[in-house]
Amino acid sequence: MKLNEKICRNAKPKDKPYKLFDGEGLYLLVQPTGGKLWRMKYRFQGKEKVLAFGSYPLLPLAEARERKYQARKLLNAAPPIDPMQARQDQYEDSVRQTQNSFKAVALEWHEVQKERWSTGYADKNLRILEMNIFPHVGDRPIAQLTPPEVLKCLRQVENRQALDIAAKTRQIFSMVFRYGIQTGKCEHDAAADLRGALKTRKTQHYATLDAKTLPAFLHALERNEARLYERTRRAIWFSLLTFQRPGEIRQAQWSEIDWEAKEWHISAEKMKMRRPHIVPLSHQALRILEEQREETGHLNTDWIFPSQVKPRQPMSDGTVNHGIKRLGFGEQMVAHGFRALARTLIREKIGTDSEVIEKQLAHKTSSPLGEAYDRTEFLPDRKKMMQQWADYLDALASGGKVIRAKFGVK
Repeated sequence: MKLNEKICRNAKPKDKPYKLFDGEGLYLLVQPTGGKLWRMKYRFQGKEKVLAFGSYPLLPLAEARERKYQARKLLNAAPPIDPMQARQDQYEDSVRQTQNSFKAVALEWHEVQKERWSTGYADKNLRILEMNIFPHVGDRPIAQLTPPEVLKCLRQVENRQALDIAAKTRQIFSMVFRYGIQTGKCEHDAAADLRGALKTRKTQHYATLDAKTLPAFLHALERNEARLYERTRRAIWFSLLTFQRPGEIRQAQWSEIDWEAKEWHISAEKMKMRRPHIVPLSHQALRILEEQREETGHLNTDWIFPSQVKPRQPMSDGTVNHGIKRLGFGEQMVAHGFRALARTLIREKIGTDSEVIEKQLAHKTSSPLGEAYDRTEFLPDRKKMMQQWADYLDALASGGKVIRAKFGVK
């Protein structure tokens, strides 16, 4: 007699396990503990085997019969297929798909790459993955993703008018695909076919001053009628004098300063090009550091420009830009613009060779050495240039006189 729900539900445990048969090998195994387990007995290649389906009542009788039916179909196939082996193959395939999902490959790529990235850059890339990619295609096998699927994902970012983020997201897609190709998890970069498919903004260069407006800016910085905090004012001066990127300025640390050599040594992980960099320090830059140390030395922090509110952290990335706005030059200048300003005026007013300037900017040049980079290359020339640049700014700020007693050494 075949089973029904009432028989299954009312089956009571006994001292020993016993079976309630339903036919074609399917039975309910009732355990002394009260557990009820679906099993199917069958023969394959002359050997008796038992296939487990699940427990009752989580798996009702009708579903157990359906699973038995599917197993019998495999056994009756030509050639016959072992249901137990088919289940194992299906499980292994599922594991492989999970391991080769876009999310799994992307996280593996991120883990490999983050050793050569700054912490901030690694966090930014992970946020883009988690916010813009994983919710949409993270579970899809990377080898099965198509350009239309990737484009649909990118369009959702683009529809927020976040065009720069959409372009960065496509770039990350492509880098993960390339890593997948290298590791044998996919064969094609589905994002490579999308070049030109996204909207783009007209390229805008960082706002910067010119030779005519620079004196007015320096005078405003000197007078400080905007009543900037002194450490903000010094950070602006230090940005002008060293023309490093805003992130490198705000994360500058005392342990990076070589007072004897008069140099600032920036580690590779802080640099955009991921190469260590030396910034020669003019007398004026050293004087600013001395004044900053006098003000913040008691804070017991390695940050040269600590946050005014949270001194255990560096100043925020908007502090210098906010200071520039307070001085009345927000529409004409941003912190990153100090680099373009220095590049132009050092070439025009001081006459330094362009390759020396580019080396100090830590730019990649057309040198036959390619990626090879000696951080000490042109260092004597760069030291001379940095002092000349500081004297030029000093003279503009003071109406023609170099006043190292104020921003330098006597």
